[in-house]
Amino acid sequence: MAQEPRDDKDRQLGDFRVSDDDTLLTTQQGVRVDHTDDSLTVGERGPTLLEDFHFREKLTHFDHERIPERVVHARGTGAYGHFQPYDDWLAEYTMADFLRDPTKRTPVFVRFSTVAGSRGSADTVRDVRGFATKFYTDAGNYDLVGNNMPVFFIHDGIKFPDFVHAVKPEPHNEIPQAQSAHDTLWDFVSLQPETMHMMMWLMSDRALPRSYRMMQGFGVHTFRLVNADGRGTFVKFHWKPLLGTHSLVWDETQKIAGKDPDYNRRDLWDAIEAGQYPEYELGVQLVDEADEFAFDFDLLDPTKIIPEEQVPVRPVGRMVLDRNPDNFFAETEQIAFHTANVVPGIDFTNDPLLQARNFSYLDTQLIRLGGPNFAQLPVNRPVAEVHNNQRDGYGQLRINQGKTSYHKNTLGGGCPAIADGSAFSHYAEKVEGHKIRKRSESFKDYYSQATLFWNSMSEVEAEHIVAAFRFELGKVEHKQIRARVVEHLNHVDHDLAVRVAKGIGVPPPADESTPNHGRSSPALSQLNAPMDRADTRRVAVLAAAGVDGPGTRRLVEALDRHGVVAEVLAPVDGELPGADGGISADRALNTMASVLYDAVVVASGPDSAATLARDGYAVHFVTEAYKHAKPVAAFGSGMELLRTGEIIERLADSTEVVDDRGVITTTAEGEALPDDFVARLTDRLARHRAWERATESVPA
Repeated sequence: MAQEPRDDKDRQLGDFRVSDDDTLLTTQQGVRVDHTDDSLTVGERGPTLLEDFHFREKLTHFDHERIPERVVHARGTGAYGHFQPYDDWLAEYTMADFLRDPTKRTPVFVRFSTVAGSRGSADTVRDVRGFATKFYTDAGNYDLVGNNMPVFFIHDGIKFPDFVHAVKPEPHNEIPQAQSAHDTLWDFVSLQPETMHMMMWLMSDRALPRSYRMMQGFGVHTFRLVNADGRGTFVKFHWKPLLGTHSLVWDETQKIAGKDPDYNRRDLWDAIEAGQYPEYELGVQLVDEADEFAFDFDLLDPTKIIPEEQVPVRPVGRMVLDRNPDNFFAETEQIAFHTANVVPGIDFTNDPLLQARNFSYLDTQLIRLGGPNFAQLPVNRPVAEVHNNQRDGYGQLRINQGKTSYHKNTLGGGCPAIADGSAFSHYAEKVEGHKIRKRSESFKDYYSQATLFWNSMSEVEAEHIVAAFRFELGKVEHKQIRARVVEHLNHVDHDLAVRVAKGIGVPPPADESTPNHGRSSPALSQLNAPMDRADTRRVAVLAAAGVDGPGTRRLVEALDRHGVVAEVLAPVDGELPGADGGISADRALNTMASVLYDAVVVASGPDSAATLARDGYAVHFVTEAYKHAKPVAAFGSGMELLRTGEIIERLADSTEVVDDRGVITTTAEGEALPDDFVARLTDRLARHRAWERATESVPA
């Protein structure tokens, strides 16, 4: 209903001021709507119908809400590379040559991104991360548009505008930016129990990746592979980083957002420029169509995973990212992904969220990239030849010759002609049913996989999840929203609900709502993944005038041989005079921070150590790294800084290398610095954190 203008200044806008209080939901045409949680499908598990005008209008308006940046995934970075299968075992399941021919090396472009924030937001916010890959195959472009979490918040894409509206900054004041810790998001969550599994992932360390190079990717949906005989097989796609899967801790992420908001995109760019190319293994989970109903969840439910204990992930091939874009806007910003960009051998299922994405992505590109010819932009252009009767429009780059632009024709020799058996053919699936707005009962298990995730966490990871819920809900102003979330958590795990409730000022539940089923899946814990590579990690070496030159050089050179990036930081930039030859500082200490490194080493030299021990920033540097459970090391008189920071109680009196819960020390210095010192340090770097002291860094 229209409101009266508040004053003369507002009078010209008065007719446009609308309040939605005490109103009924309608379409843009004023047609009242009685259901907006499920799109119109053929039967409970069938395909979404194009005639669902409410769904199309709702998604279309949402897709066009922001220009020119993406509505979601606005903050991103990308790189070129290639993908190559290991062997041809997948030929039994798919016609897609790029997945089954080990002689084919397919070019790719990958875009990593956050989801909720604007283009100007920070990289290290708590958020889902996009992991979208465009394969430029001989048969056309295939886009695997995934995330770093294997599930999503909602069942049906008709709810996607509601979810994103809830997580975006609140409309009355445009606050907060790129954060989920506010009332509208948690109000939505508290009223949509299907979100619980995804919220467990979002509150976990998975939402805080150390690097895009150390982040898993998932296709989220159940897709379908189709072989040459037309036989279909359900498939889930997985990307596994060969550097391991590692995360930041919450305190770090907040500080990095201020110290270097470009932290993740800079990390990817610098690694590629240095020739330390990120590598990922593509794996698949395959399910025979005869086993579609063999699980205690619905394969079409995007809020569910297939536990790896039930269906193992089988490796397919390796992707290497080896080239940075030449121009961010032309390539990373203008690249257009679409879940419906498929090639022969890959097809869809009736996952209702996937069906919505197949509509939404193309619709979004039309407004964001200015018209229907965005596929002609260099970064989007396929390597396969393009011939069709599509003409004109905004941004037309092709100069089509000839007088025909229609099919069928004789004046153009019948060209472009209909393709033969190499054409894409939709999977022949029988569907029937009534036109309804209703979701299958098989989608209504909201909590069991959230419990599976919780049960699979290590003690450290579980502590982080509790702390995350307390932080997020502690920012929620309405206590009833906090209480409703705790009620849902009590269905996930009673102990989790009690621990969260005690930290946010709401009564903890007295009894469990749903008994914990006790099942776990070790693959869900990051700490169960291999931790055997230290290469590309960053180490800060603290030094000052009077530094032990030979020992510092020996350290830096040894780390370099292990592929570790070592940078010398000092109170002042430039040359540092020292015993037996000086050292040049790579950066001034006050321009950096411990949160930007994976480990800290304090170099020897009595004068250097004394200077650093008097420098409050240097003391904070090492104590903060210790707090974040990172490897902290010192050799010779450099141990004095660790004692000043109360990391060690007394100086060692032996050249023997000691590793006390990730604090590595030796009295040796100069050319006598033991090889074992670097070996212990790189071993700790490979393990990412000194997890045995990690619980000191998080609230109980």
